[in-house]
Amino acid sequence: MEGQASLDVQKIREDFPIFSRAPRGKPLVYLDSAATSQKPRQVIEAVKRFYEEYNSNVHRGIYSISIEATEAYEEARRRIARFINARSHREIVFVRGTTEALNLVAYAWALRKLKKDDKILLTEMEHHSNIVPWQLIAREKGLKLEYIPIRGDGTLDTSGLDSYHDFRIFSFVYSSNVLGTINDVKQLVRFAHSRGALAVIDAAQAVPHMKIDVQELDCDFLAFSGHKMLGPTGIGVLYAKRELLEEMEPFMGGGEMIREVHLHESRWNDVPWKFEAGTPNIAGAIGLKAAVDYLEGIGMDNVRMHEISLTRYATELLMEIPGMRIYGPLNPEKRSGLLAFTLGDIHAHDLATFLDEEGICVRAGHHCAMPIHTRLGVPATTRASFYVYNTHEDIERLAEALKKAAQVFKIV
Repeated sequence: MEGQASLDVQKIREDFPIFSRAPRGKPLVYLDSAATSQKPRQVIEAVKRFYEEYNSNVHRGIYSISIEATEAYEEARRRIARFINARSHREIVFVRGTTEALNLVAYAWALRKLKKDDKILLTEMEHHSNIVPWQLIAREKGLKLEYIPIRGDGTLDTSGLDSYHDFRIFSFVYSSNVLGTINDVKQLVRFAHSRGALAVIDAAQAVPHMKIDVQELDCDFLAFSGHKMLGPTGIGVLYAKRELLEEMEPFMGGGEMIREVHLHESRWNDVPWKFEAGTPNIAGAIGLKAAVDYLEGIGMDNVRMHEISLTRYATELLMEIPGMRIYGPLNPEKRSGLLAFTLGDIHAHDLATFLDEEGICVRAGHHCAMPIHTRLGVPATTRASFYVYNTHEDIERLAEALKKAAQVFKIV
């Protein structure tokens, strides 16, 4: 089938120990990678090797295993910089995930740079992590929030961009975790810069699934999480143009982010380390490097093609089911590899529980995006999301289980 020729999915699945499990006595079908991805042995072993062979703190010890740990940690930074084509590893800040990265921008740049009545521009398709931090600083500083609306088809309504003026920062999602919509981020970055504003991209649902070039995008900040791209939990990345990092004050104070500390003043470390207070997630960074190595071994273009194929197949099969409604663009080339849907009047939680009985893992709820669901007029959706280890047979299992659910719940 289209999209599978370039990926040997069965060989890939052999790298993931979790697929040897059979919950409910049935082969595991994992369709919740948008929430968190599974981990290949290569990542698990990289983390295990760190803890077994050179576990120690970084940047501090002058003994051999500490030097080895520091080199591995900083090599992870350099590897990730190359992965997204940053100009330098000095533009890569390690954080806990996309949420912390966006909070870092909100508190270390916006809170300290903006003044009362300044505007922040967002979109209606944002994850809570790209709404709540801005609400918090807006309340504290008396800032104003404006939102670009979404259309009924789940795309961003950019027809009225000319009406937005005088905002200082524009923070927007690359790809929606509910609608799947892939935004024209180059256009949005250019728009922000044309207004003299900074462009911040929530790329949590993009970096794991497609080739990203931050220099080509020309964004000022870009945030993503390791656990959605085969890496460990608790590790993420904030990319920022170095000149911005240089002018920003630290997000947190403590050990390692300093050069000198005196009783009444301190001097900060160089970037990016002035934003990494305390002991970092060393194992997480090393695991993330292993994940990046794994993905690049597959090829990000191949990852994207495979997901387009799965999404197209899933859309075709699911739309045949009576009572099915899929949200967002139906063209698989204009959306990421996920489908949020409702089936008749079955509550999303009931449907997810039913699918779990069939050995199928999906997400149910508002997916940390309540404003989207308010706009859609539904309290919750069920979401199936796909990744490199999913097969067309997984999609068929999902479709058959949903048909069975329609019969059990008497959906006409």
